[in-house]
Amino acid sequence: MEIAERRDDEIRDAKESANIDNLKSQYVTDSFSDERYSRELKDGLHPLRYKFAIWYTRRTPGVRSQTSYEDNIKKIVEFSTVEGFWASYCHLARSSLLPNPTDLHFFKDGIRPLWEDGANCNGGKWIIRFSKVVSARFWEDLLLALVGDQLDDAENICGAVLSVRINEDIISVWNRNASDHQAVMGLRDSIKRHLKLPHAYVMEYKPHDASLRDNSSYRNTWRG
Repeated sequence: MEIAERRDDEIRDAKESANIDNLKSQYVTDSFSDERYSRELKDGLHPLRYKFAIWYTRRTPGVRSQTSYEDNIKKIVEFSTVEGFWASYCHLARSSLLPNPTDLHFFKDGIRPLWEDGANCNGGKWIIRFSKVVSARFWEDLLLALVGDQLDDAENICGAVLSVRINEDIISVWNRNASDHQAVMGLRDSIKRHLKLPHAYVMEYKPHDASLRDNSSYRNTWRG
């Protein structure tokens, strides 16, 4: 039994090491140089271009109110290195184990996962609906694209949300500017490319000001 456990540990460590190596080449390390970056390099870590935070929302179904919604959002971890990402991600419960309704928010540090936040208020989100059988794989692929800075126009991206619902899981990618049609459609194409979605796959978009008006995240969207 002890030998088998050691073998399992070795396999897990090797897999994590391979995942780190795969991400190393995907950074944009020449576009920023600050105290955090220098400090993490000295510590032998692999800094990400952006610092991220993961938030968790578990609320009782019903009418969304500003106070109750903000009170229910809890920040659970922050990270700014590849090592920090994998340490955080490996300890997150998989979507199949999360109760309904639950939201996991994966956002750049300093941006709250709220429509009203200054970085989000003029933006919107692309919405992708998945069956529960495949949602976990697409969610992981999207997170790797975000931390690896692989999606086009990364400065325009605020974060992503996994929404666990009764009959489906919904993944959304939030951007800063809903009025820039070219950038919005470019983000759609980039998401499809990195998630390997069929070109004809229908995604939905909704500006956050529309969500504020109808008090809904996923109703009254337009298809792109």
